[in-house]
Order: sequence, then C-alpha cells, then structure tokens
Amino acid sequence: MTTMLEVAKRAGVSKATVSRVLSGNGYVSQDTKDRVFKAIAESGYRPNLLARNLATKKSQTLGLVVTNTLYHGVYFSELLFHAARLTEDQGRQLILADGKHSAEEERAAIQYLLDLRCDAIIIYPRFLTPDEMDEIIRNHEQPIMVLNRRLRQNGSHCVWSDQKASSQMAVEQLIQQGHRDIAFITGSLDSPTGIERLAGYKEALNSHGIAVRDELIAQGKWTPATGAAGVETLLERNVSFSALVASNDDMAIGAMKQLYAKGVRVPEQVSVIGFDDVALAPYTIPALSSVKIPVTAMIEETINRLIFMLDGGEFNLQHAFPGELIMRDSVTAGPFT
Repeated sequence: MTTMLEVAKRAGVSKATVSRVLSGNGYVSQDTKDRVFKAIAESGYRPNLLARNLATKKSQTLGLVVTNTLYHGVYFSELLFHAARLTEDQGRQLILADGKHSAEEERAAIQYLLDLRCDAIIIYPRFLTPDEMDEIIRNHEQPIMVLNRRLRQNGSHCVWSDQKASSQMAVEQLIQQGHRDIAFITGSLDSPTGIERLAGYKEALNSHGIAVRDELIAQGKWTPATGAAGVETLLERNVSFSALVASNDDMAIGAMKQLYAKGVRVPEQVSVIGFDDVALAPYTIPALSSVKIPVTAMIEETINRLIFMLDGGEFNLQHAFPGELIMRDSVTAGPFT
C-alpha cells in the first residue's frame, strides 16, 4: 500500500505538509494542495482513518445502537433513514451497531462504537435498564443520547415519547365513541414499549370503571402475522369485542386482514386503531386510524443535542414528545354511544 511518505516524495513536500492538507489544519498554499491531491490520485493512497482519529480525537461519525428485532418493519426504516439524513446534514457519517438479543450484547455494541472513536453515540435500547444507561453515560466522556427511553439521572441525555399516555389516549377515544368491550394485541412483552402500551390500555379501562379482561388481550410480536394470529386467538376464545387496539400498525393491518377473512367488517362490527402511523396507514381499506409517534422530530432533537454537546454545550432540559391520534375510517361509533 502507498504510504503518506511516498505521497510526500511524489508531491515534493514533507510528510507533515501532506498531513496538514488531509486534516485541514494549518495553512497550506493552493498550489501545494493541488500537488498533494494530484499525488494522492496518482498513487491511490488512502489515509488510515483510525490513525487519523487517534491523532485528531475526531472521527466525524455518530454511532447508533439498535436491536436487530427492530430491523423488520416500517418504523425502524423511518428511524434509520432520518438518522442517516440528519447526520449527513451535520457533515458526519452514521455507523450502525447491532444490539442483538441481550443487555450484554447492547453493551458490547456501545463499546464497539466507542472503540471506533465515534464522536457521539445514540442508543435505542431494548434490554438495558434506565439505571444501566445512566451508568454508561456517567462513565464515558463521549456524548451519549438515549432514544425512546426516559432516564432517571440524566434527563437531558434522553429523548422519549410517553408510550403509556399515548396508548391510554387511543383507548379513551374508543370509550368516548361508545366502545366498552375493547380488545388489545400487545407488542413483545420483553420490550419496554410493548409493556408501556399495554399498561396504557389497562389504565384507560380502569379510569373509566371498565374491568380489564384477560380474555380480551392477545400477545403479538410487532409483525402483521402476529396481528392476524392475535385476532384468531380472540375469535377462538369466543369473546365479544366492538373495538381493537394493536400495539403497532403492522399488527393492526394483519388484524384487519384476519377480521376480513373471518367475515367481520371493519369498522361496522369492530373498530381498529394501531400505532406509529406508517405511510401505508391512509391507504388500507378502510384507512387505518393510528397513534403517530414523532420519530423524525425525536431523531432530529437527539442529533441536535449531540452536536450541541460536542460543541461544549451543557443543559438540563428534558423533552418528551407526545403521540398524536390520527383518526381515519377504521373507527366508528360503538354500541354504547
């Protein structure tokens, strides 16, 4: 491989001058820059990025840790797209690390990004607890932001949406429209989001004096197939329900498909609400009502905070992003209107 010294000899300059041209630090005349870049092009030299990062203590990269169970679905696609776009807008590159299937593997992914000298790191945790993430933030110099989880000690290092309150809002809307027998398809219950959305469902029923019935709760795992399976489970139990909330839109779409297959009309017989307001939601038949979680705004706030911290800023601001219920054709008045 071509070395920096060989580039320097070809350009007729010192190795230090080549280093200044590549780093952008210090004055170098345009003529000299032109000769260095010509020598680099002719020789095929590629700078050692790790060595440069060690020397400058800057890599111009942001790291993102996310569990691979989120890879399947529209929500993660939107999250990753906007994270990459906004990082590029800041003149940096996004590096993705897989948190896999455990808190230990999430820790390993964080350490991997730290070892790569990422300037700052975003964690979208599934297994690490708030206390563990507070400890990670406390023990590292690099700015770290936690997405979609509320921290106890480092409130300014997290951007989150109140999933419990959003779920409660959706169920209360159905109650206001005359529904009492409301079924619920959970997300994965090893997921904090899944747990909080189920808790919001129960809280809404309790606050209106409606009993929580286990037979109206079916467990899903975020996919359309498990939404369909959830409906099948509910129908096999022979329980009556006039409305159904699914913990994400993928499951809601699967649920509507299965209801149709079983001759149950939406919304005439069963109203349906999902979560995340995916791009497909307005185009289902009927158009799917959904709780919109502002993923784009949350990512933008997260990256802006990281850049602010990299520039030496400090703040104590906490920021929660509320969900917004988008009502469409999949909901109609219930039997207790």
